[in-house]
Amino acid sequence: MFTLIPIIITLAVLLVLIGIILVFIGILRESTREESEVEAGGVVIIGPIPIVVGSNQRIAKSLLVLAIVLTVILVLIHILIAVL
Repeated sequence: MFTLIPIIITLAVLLVLIGIILVFIGILRESTREESEVEAGGVVIIGPIPIVVGSNQRIAKSLLVLAIVLTVILVLIHILIAVL
């Protein structure tokens, strides 16, 4: 079990870095456009409960699906670690 922990930590750090890079690329791409409409949204997961905020209904629905998928993945990982 203890050999699995460094792998999980490494994957977590890599996912955070990939997320930061993707946000940076998105900001650079949007800053080059002259006319752009800003749409925003966010997900906060407190325990197993996702809280979704979006500037329009399309973004809110997309983030709700993402939040549900992330919640299911986190629950499965928790169960997997508990079994090991």
